[in-house]
Amino acid sequence: MKHQRLLSYVRRAVDDYKMITSGDKIAIGLSGGKDSMALLYALSDLRRFYPQHFELEAITVSLGFDNTDFSKITEICAGLNVRHTVLNTDIGAIIFDERKESNPCSLCAKMRKGALNEKAVELGCNKIALGHNRDDIVETFLMSLIFESRINTFAPVSYLDRKQLYSIRPLMYVPEKDTKGYARKYDVPVVKNPCPANGNTKRQEIKELIAELNKRYDNIDNKIFSAIQRSAIKGWAKEQDKDGFAEFL
Repeated sequence: MKHQRLLSYVRRAVDDYKMITSGDKIAIGLSGGKDSMALLYALSDLRRFYPQHFELEAITVSLGFDNTDFSKITEICAGLNVRHTVLNTDIGAIIFDERKESNPCSLCAKMRKGALNEKAVELGCNKIALGHNRDDIVETFLMSLIFESRINTFAPVSYLDRKQLYSIRPLMYVPEKDTKGYARKYDVPVVKNPCPANGNTKRQEIKELIAELNKRYDNIDNKIFSAIQRSAIKGWAKEQDKDGFAEFL
């Protein structure tokens, strides 16, 4: 995927859901994975010309695994004129060594989000940009339906009242295959996920289920995403009366 296509996806999402307003200070949740790196490049470029002026910070929550090196990511942030903060935590040890969680993902996500929110507030940010792509949204919808018996997924914009923080998801229109392609095309350095549970999760099961369904039914993932946009799920209503994803189907 070319950079201009990524930027087009992100600009469309930002405009459709009014994700950015003038004066925002936005913390990018920068894991170092392909999605968050694509988000870093897109928002740093968007900052140059978007009519609503905004500032950027980048925050990496380190889970405490010894072999994780974020130095290259810090160099890239410096080159983009984005300050990078690495927040060292003991989340990995707490989940795997102390609690020995058999299903660690939910607790890990909550702890990482809590740490990210705290640091964002400390740095004076009023919004956090998260790297959830279109596939993440569809997978979360099916996980909620299958495992929790409810209809829900990530919202494009959500508000955490206790912290007075907004979460925004500018990659919401970007297919995961495109962030993979973007990383390959531009030789983006990606930090390998050090989590012992990586690739062996409920999300991976759902990802494989969607891949199988796509073999039997054309564009099933696109159709689910389009249904989410037209649904009454909290946060998905848009001001303009149009299908914000139709041109990509």
